[in-house]
Amino acid sequence: MRYRNLILFLVLAVLWGSAFMAIKVGVEYFPPVLFAALRYDIAGVLMLGYAWYVLDDPVPRTRSEWHLVAIGAVFLIGAYHALLFIGETDPGVTSATAAIVVSLSPVLTTAFARLMLPSERLGTLGLSGLILGFLGVIVLARPNPSNLFASDVVATFLIFIAALSFALGSVLTRRSDATLPIESLEAWSMLGGAVLMHAASVGLGESLQAITITTEAILALGYLSVFASAIGFLIYFSLLDRLGPIEINLVSYTAPPVAAVTGFLALGEHITLTTIAGFGVVMVGFALIKRNAIRQELPIFDSEHAGPADD
Repeated sequence: MRYRNLILFLVLAVLWGSAFMAIKVGVEYFPPVLFAALRYDIAGVLMLGYAWYVLDDPVPRTRSEWHLVAIGAVFLIGAYHALLFIGETDPGVTSATAAIVVSLSPVLTTAFARLMLPSERLGTLGLSGLILGFLGVIVLARPNPSNLFASDVVATFLIFIAALSFALGSVLTRRSDATLPIESLEAWSMLGGAVLMHAASVGLGESLQAITITTEAILALGYLSVFASAIGFLIYFSLLDRLGPIEINLVSYTAPPVAAVTGFLALGEHITLTTIAGFGVVMVGFALIKRNAIRQELPIFDSEHAGPADD
């Protein structure tokens, strides 16, 4: 199919971009960390079933493989989603704002890689891109010096810490010597992250009794678990094999516009000039810090990158 990569890329952008809106809906009915834990209870079971289907042995067997799973569970699933869901409970943080802050992850990942791999240095343009990424977050948060601890500023900062956690986890997994298949890594990380978030939920005093069961609540949980997580990651794996990590990571920059549109349509969230400006600054930062990789890899749907299935 000639346009398979493009179609799958756009579907993934819609699934992951609209997830921010679904989180915003769900935290109205669920305690945030418990909501994130329940999402990955379901998604983890689905992903483990898929891993068992496509792999001969999806169970980690060595200490290094379980260490890799632990990194994924702590940083990529547990800390990232707990902080993201808490941040989105604030009414001052829109779906688009959350998506833009999270879209910093590829930039932050590059920065962590440079810090943790001394042989790779961050040049002047790359450093400028990193600084612009941080400035984009400041634009979005709009901190008032007289009230730096306003709820929306704190919430935006928590989402930024979530993006930091995801970026650090990405670098730590790449540094690992373990060679666990990605399907197995994702499945066990989801389940491990869910366990950690359940523990954090209990520690925060959240309870099942605080859940309000409504049609919207069930739809939000189902959408995030099945579509944004299980189906979304299956599409991600498919595109990762054919396009490579640089190209597929560009989906991070299609998610904010989707989040803005779905947030507007479903929740009536306004797309402000501040949101657009913040996204623009983050995009410029991304272009600077990833300029060489983008130059080498684009256009991302060039026929030379397509696999046999595209013929």
